[in-house]
Amino acid sequence: MRRVSVRGPWRRPLQLSLVSTLQAPDDLRAALNGLLDGLPPTRAAQAVDRLIAAYRGETPTDAPILRDASDVAAYAAYRMPATYAAVRSALAEFRARAGAWAPATHLDVGGGTGAATWAVADAWRQDAHTSTVLDWSEAALTLGRELAAGADSAAVRDTEWRRAPLGGAVRLPESDLVTVSYVLGELDAAARVSVVAEAARAALGAVVIVEPGTPDGYARVIAARDQLLGAGYTVLAPCPHDGGCPMVGTDWCHFAARVNRSSLHRQVKGGSLPYEDEKFSYVAAARFPAAPAAGRVVRHPQIRKGQVLLDLCTRDDGISRGIITKKRHGDLYRAARDADWGNSWPPPSEDA
Repeated sequence: MRRVSVRGPWRRPLQLSLVSTLQAPDDLRAALNGLLDGLPPTRAAQAVDRLIAAYRGETPTDAPILRDASDVAAYAAYRMPATYAAVRSALAEFRARAGAWAPATHLDVGGGTGAATWAVADAWRQDAHTSTVLDWSEAALTLGRELAAGADSAAVRDTEWRRAPLGGAVRLPESDLVTVSYVLGELDAAARVSVVAEAARAALGAVVIVEPGTPDGYARVIAARDQLLGAGYTVLAPCPHDGGCPMVGTDWCHFAARVNRSSLHRQVKGGSLPYEDEKFSYVAAARFPAAPAAGRVVRHPQIRKGQVLLDLCTRDDGISRGIITKKRHGDLYRAARDADWGNSWPPPSEDA
């Protein structure tokens, strides 16, 4: 495989590989479909617009953004499938490096209505575990409990839902796996440091942190990554190393999970496409012995006649471009054609 150095800006691809659509489980989608019964569509759309503006705001809050049942219902119907897809994607890459490790206990910090808890249950569906969701919004916890009651998974049905403030000093119960998804942006800088430090202390096995795939979300993930490394963790995904991130300047590390749009999505976004790509940044780190992949695909693979161009973050070369050709690489070329943005590289059979 020939490598060439890649420096921004990123070139526009001639042809993009498809992003795999990651559906929420049927039981979760069925539960979400009934949330907005009786709530006028315009009111639901207005609630989602207001809540998105609050979540994207630059001023952290010391109170929950989700204030009442209608807020929670509208936002859950709109956001839970995308949050689930992002967390599930991060967990898939973590599991690929974690070997046979599986959590017996899971803590979802700031879990709201529990999207990450559903994702953990699906990621380790063959392994029994218990989950606890902590959040400061009683309305979110109430709805999360109601949604979970009809879940096929016993781990989701039996989840414990606890109200707890996340601002200021926080004390978390010990758990094998701690997830913190789409939470840090709600907190001020001191509270973010406190929550990540406490997650690092409380996790007996691993911490997975997911944030929006924006420059600010990425910056929060990088700061959390530094804290986890300082606490003795090994980063297993997405990074192929524990060194500094080689993406500098105006670029930032993020990935995408494709999600089918509901009618509410289309109403709020005003778009006609049946899907949207949820952009997210994440870090997954472990206390137990394990090794990251040799490289990670950090942009859409570019498929051209007889060759695939992969923009990679690698253990030894930082950001580089791998050129895999049909003529020279055989099975590796076929694997490259099937590679998605965010996948580890090379594929497992080739990973040294």
